[in-house]
Amino acid sequence: MDRLHAMKVFVRVAEVGGFAEAARQMNMSPPAVTRAVSALEDFIGARLLTRTTRSVQLTEAGQRYFEDSKRILTDIDEADASAAGVFAKPTGTLTVTASVMFGQIYVLPIVTDFLDDFPEVTARLLFVDRVTNLIDEGIDVAIRIGHLPDSSYSAIKVGTVRRVMCGSPDYFETVGVPREPSELAGHRIISSTSAYTSLDWRFGQTDKSSVQVKPALFCSSYEGVISAARQGWGLARVLSYQIGPDLLDGKLLTVLEDFEEEPYPVHVVHPEGRKASAKVRSFVDFAAERLRANRLIN
Repeated sequence: MDRLHAMKVFVRVAEVGGFAEAARQMNMSPPAVTRAVSALEDFIGARLLTRTTRSVQLTEAGQRYFEDSKRILTDIDEADASAAGVFAKPTGTLTVTASVMFGQIYVLPIVTDFLDDFPEVTARLLFVDRVTNLIDEGIDVAIRIGHLPDSSYSAIKVGTVRRVMCGSPDYFETVGVPREPSELAGHRIISSTSAYTSLDWRFGQTDKSSVQVKPALFCSSYEGVISAARQGWGLARVLSYQIGPDLLDGKLLTVLEDFEEEPYPVHVVHPEGRKASAKVRSFVDFAAERLRANRLIN
């Protein structure tokens, strides 16, 4: 008896609720399906299915064996896919998503370098400031900022980003540097009109506090917020990655660092686990290495 084959036959019979349908789906004759299940029951020494003229039902032992068999067969399929993927060559279309600014600044250069290394891959980039559904939208890989909900997706942490207060050197020279959050009332505030933006700004990790701000300027995009801060018009609160290049160039400076909230994790997420295709696994490894090496998100 081919035990693995018999296990697959048994699982299919249990799933479809009949020998004839299982035989049709597996391209076998009904007697062959019956013999495979009977041989498995003889080997185990327990009846797995209760047969009637109209239906097939799992016995108590059969229910347990069915659940264990499905898990074992899934593990075998994933092991086969993983081993095959090691030697597979990345090909096809790779779809990657990230938030707009993070995608444009950090993800786009990684993707173009990946395409240079793997010319048989083409890429589709979806940079949007909303939570995407990887399965429904046909997305292979997502770069997510923030704490992840529990899910079956595979996630690799590659860094962290902070929510920071920033302004230009000229602004601080003219107006002064706030030493604690309560002093923000004496400064001009620039804010985004994003749906995720609150005017109740929270500070601190252990001793938490909040300040209700009254922005003098609202912008519809964080690019606008940062541009106004860069020009010395006022203070802005953004995520550290959004002003990474400006911090390196000295065009913007951060303040109130001792009052920052807990950093947000950055993850590379994909839905396929060990069954991921060669293009996905190769890109996940490639992107994770590049992002971890980027000091602006670590």
